[in-house]
Amino acid sequence: MTRARSLALALVLALAPPAVASSLTVTDQAGRPVTLPAPPRRIVSLVPSVSEILFAVGAEDRLAGVTDFCDWPPAARAKPSVGGMLSPSLEVLVRLEPDLVVATSDGNREETVTQIERLGIPVYLVRPSRVAEALDVITRLGALTSRAEAAREVVERLTARIDKVRAAVAPRGRPRVLYVLWPEPLIVPGRGALVSELIALAGGASVTADAPVPYPRYTLEAAVASAPEIIVLARHGSRLGAIARERWERFSHLPAVRAGRLHAADGNLTHRYGPRMVDGLEALARIIHPGAFGQAAAR
Repeated sequence: MTRARSLALALVLALAPPAVASSLTVTDQAGRPVTLPAPPRRIVSLVPSVSEILFAVGAEDRLAGVTDFCDWPPAARAKPSVGGMLSPSLEVLVRLEPDLVVATSDGNREETVTQIERLGIPVYLVRPSRVAEALDVITRLGALTSRAEAAREVVERLTARIDKVRAAVAPRGRPRVLYVLWPEPLIVPGRGALVSELIALAGGASVTADAPVPYPRYTLEAAVASAPEIIVLARHGSRLGAIARERWERFSHLPAVRAGRLHAADGNLTHRYGPRMVDGLEALARIIHPGAFGQAAAR
């Protein structure tokens, strides 16, 4: 290169505008714009379902911190914890140096989200109440972590399993199902609850699906009056059995009790919206329509 050309190139470089770091603005599931300086590399998840999803799409290396409730897969327990979902330790969270926190408006306090954002840490909210929205969370997190193809494959596999359940139960009746999230006070799934949709997809008719809020308190009298043909009692945690089974067995006149259709379900599968929600769907379908799958339902 001649001296003249070298000087010309140096002049061009000197006059060129400085490079600007590219930023990324995305819209979270609550419709809020979230601006990041770059794709996140250190994520703190305040949502057990989100932690499961990040592992499922192969983005666990981006997961810098979790809550005490993020227990699946087992490897999630080895991640640093910021404490509970309602009151995570902001001091611990800051020490983890996240470039993004994923939270949910259905399980984390609005005050917590506000405090984190005041610390200059972007917060991405998820709040699915439908199966399609839960699958959308997988797609969104895959895109955020540069695992879009892996997320697409996960969604396709889950969708195929959902379609298989739907086809298996389609020709059958829709028995009345009472699903008990908690025995005292009695809490059930209502309108807008993910569990209500899972029951419908599994071929059942939830007797509480028309309750005006997603997870209302319910009276025992109303539950008994609905004459459920199947009663499903959620258990919480792998070490707990069915909750308050004897409470329902005393109502011997109920169709569900007369037929011996009082069952337990793993709430970690049916209440969370990670990939295992389809395991929960399949378990509910086997409970509601065991004949469609060639086996008896577990009790």
